[in-house]
Amino acid sequence: MEIYSDLSSPASQEFEKLLNSQNSKIKIEEGKIINGTINKITENFVFLFVEGLKSEPILDINELKSMGLSEKIKIGEVIPVLLEKIEDKNGEVLISAQKAQKIKGWDKLVEAYESNTPIMGKITAKCKGGCIVEHIETGSLMFLPGSQISDKPLKDISHLMNEPQKFALIKLDKIRGNACVSRREIISSFNKEDKAKIIEKYKVGDIIKGAEVKGYSNFGCFFNVNNELDVLVHLQEISYSRVNHPDEFFNIGEKHDLKVISVDTEKLQVGCSVKQLSPDPFDHIENYELKKIYKVKVVKLMDFGAFCELEPGLTTLLHSSELSWSKKNLSAKKMFKVGDEINCVITEIDKEKRRVAISHKLTLENPFETFEKKYPIGTIVEGEVVNKNEYSLFLNIEGLDIDAFLHCNDLSYSNDSEEELNKYKNGDKLKVKVLEIKASEQKIRVGFKQTQKDAFDWFKDKNINQIITVKVISVDNKGLSVRPEECEMNFQIKKSQISMNPADARPSRWTGGEKLDVAIAELDFNKRKVSLSIKLLEEIEKKEALKKYGADAEGSGKNLPFASLSDDLKKKEEEN
Repeated sequence: MEIYSDLSSPASQEFEKLLNSQNSKIKIEEGKIINGTINKITENFVFLFVEGLKSEPILDINELKSMGLSEKIKIGEVIPVLLEKIEDKNGEVLISAQKAQKIKGWDKLVEAYESNTPIMGKITAKCKGGCIVEHIETGSLMFLPGSQISDKPLKDISHLMNEPQKFALIKLDKIRGNACVSRREIISSFNKEDKAKIIEKYKVGDIIKGAEVKGYSNFGCFFNVNNELDVLVHLQEISYSRVNHPDEFFNIGEKHDLKVISVDTEKLQVGCSVKQLSPDPFDHIENYELKKIYKVKVVKLMDFGAFCELEPGLTTLLHSSELSWSKKNLSAKKMFKVGDEINCVITEIDKEKRRVAISHKLTLENPFETFEKKYPIGTIVEGEVVNKNEYSLFLNIEGLDIDAFLHCNDLSYSNDSEEELNKYKNGDKLKVKVLEIKASEQKIRVGFKQTQKDAFDWFKDKNINQIITVKVISVDNKGLSVRPEECEMNFQIKKSQISMNPADARPSRWTGGEKLDVAIAELDFNKRKVSLSIKLLEEIEKKEALKKYGADAEGSGKNLPFASLSDDLKKKEEEN
């Protein structure tokens, strides 16, 4: 230590000079990218030598492998890293190879953006509004908007995925570290003079043979012509009939002839038409008649029906609702195939709207009309339960291709309708009565209870105030449950209708099984409602007793079962 004790000695001054010269050569700063040389490798880590650092920085081997640097994990290899801290709280040097790679990659992007130089990248994934592009050289991720993928609409970009190709940097946010690229600019930068020469070949009125369907849009269909030019057929130029979307008429890869209807040398665009290759069929639409059967050709199958051709250029929609009389949500794809010729009836011709409506089911026998002829209203038929929901049954009637509707309220006169419905399952057979037929609405209603004896018919010859005999079935605090003789229905006599005298209005006076007379207080056949009353019977008998014994002595009526009858008789006598 003596050499440092005297700083004025020649040896000390020489050492200080050598130390200062060494430090001036090595500049170590936090936040800078430095190079480290691998000098030791363990199972999980590599140790780097960086001149000027007091200790060896450590890197995780998995970090290097995730960066694709597995081949560089060997003694002597140089790894660029970002120096985050020269010394942390544990006295260790903090470095990152991944952050260094990102920073160096960003620097390359900035350089390419400022010099307007294309970069090489590949589309790795789709995202909302576009795609993610990876910079091949640095691995940096950039955004490719959907509008910048190509110079024309592309329905499918699978052929572009993970393919190395050029991209132009169109936006760079240095603060947020975001980059936006364009493939469209690279494609559009091709020599426009070559395209102009191709455009010059075409003139209005030319017929293009075998153009291939390349893609759709909401406004038309794109065709590829001889692999040198893409042309647009607008929605209005596809067919004389109404067109909602090009996929109703064309499939990707199909070939069609086109007629050139416009050439724009400034925009380098050629407009074509399919419908103008044939005369307008609506000029002679009067040749077709309503409700007449015509043979049509299936040209395209959709989920909602089929497009059929009455003649070349005259296409109409056969909706799925017009395929069958009885089957709902029937699929045209299961019934027909493209090219089939089928019979249809024209149901509507609207020349102004250029629309023709057709129906296939009208060429078939209407099973509802057949049913109406064979089983008029009131007929008893046998049906098999084929479907069931929470409030009804559906029955197939003797093999006909239609289902009859049986509401739960038409199952029983007396039992609860929902409980009655639960008794039935698919496959059960019932004899039912035809209640309603609406062939135009494709509706048949049947009833099961209408084939049974109605217990309510017992009251057909009865009247209000009529006295009947009933049997007590059960007793509770609310009143009595009774059943008239030779009737299959039970009725409730409320507690308030048991007696005129409140003290006698006790259901407990009966135990069940007794017979007693009651009066009919209410009778409504439409509502199927009957009210029975013992109280009313007492009132009727009291009135008759007053009429009969009104002139008798004071004690008249004492022995009748009415507590106030003698008083009422005396009062009547005084009034007379």
